[in-house]
Amino acid sequence: MLKRHMGKIDFDSSVLLFGGAKLGSVTQDEADRALEFALERGVNHIDTAASYGDSEIRLGRRMPDIRDRVFLATKTTQRGKREAREEIERSLDRLRTDRLDLLQLHAVGTFEELDTCTAEGGALEAALEAQAEGLVRHIGITGHGHRAPAVHLEALRRFPFDAVLTPLNFFLYSLPAYRESFEALVAETKRQNVALRVIKAVAKGPWAEGQSRGYATWYEPFGDPRTIGACVHFALSADGVNAFASAGDVGLFPRIVAAVESYGSMSDEEAAAILAAVPDYASPFGAPTSIA
Repeated sequence: MLKRHMGKIDFDSSVLLFGGAKLGSVTQDEADRALEFALERGVNHIDTAASYGDSEIRLGRRMPDIRDRVFLATKTTQRGKREAREEIERSLDRLRTDRLDLLQLHAVGTFEELDTCTAEGGALEAALEAQAEGLVRHIGITGHGHRAPAVHLEALRRFPFDAVLTPLNFFLYSLPAYRESFEALVAETKRQNVALRVIKAVAKGPWAEGQSRGYATWYEPFGDPRTIGACVHFALSADGVNAFASAGDVGLFPRIVAAVESYGSMSDEEAAAILAAVPDYASPFGAPTSIA
């Protein structure tokens, strides 16, 4: 498994993050098999969240045995200091560990949410407190939506986060305003030596009303290996990107791993041609109204 350095975090991460959302609604046996498959293929970075159903519980069953083999990241959606602190402690208990490699302020996709998190008495204070106590090693920020790159750029201007997790795929990058925001974020993460990871790499678009959902993801993902390969090629070839998170479906995970393992076998032109020809390709967040 290809690895890339995570900037000032100083860790060589697999370019594929084991996205914990896929474990939120599966059995323990299914979770164990998915995690073992990931470890066997060289994935060494687990990214989960307190809001992913039973994901932390599923991971916690194996964590005492594998803790020293993986980079462990989770997230809090709480915005106040007290509530975030309670959620951090709950995550540590559910994950059965005494430390997190990365604690992320989760789903911060608007400037209003950023204001709340970074204000006095906000979630950032809880993360800093936990870091000072040795419960958290690094602090990051994540977000969804078309404004996420711009919001994360502003976040880095306010606080030296160690990692950013923001959306990117071929369609989003084709939107001029989104591309401009993303490229500005890339420049700032490079300047500050921040680990830039991305989400929604294999997203095709929103589920259509009444559409049969064959995957446990809140958006429709690509399912055929050739298109997944093109998506992975685009994400891993993007300037400044350290890694991308796998889609939240255990059945889809092996196909994404296979695409990562074959990365380099497709040219930029081939990947772009495949993705440009996709019918009904769209943003997973719906039609953008305002990105700036």
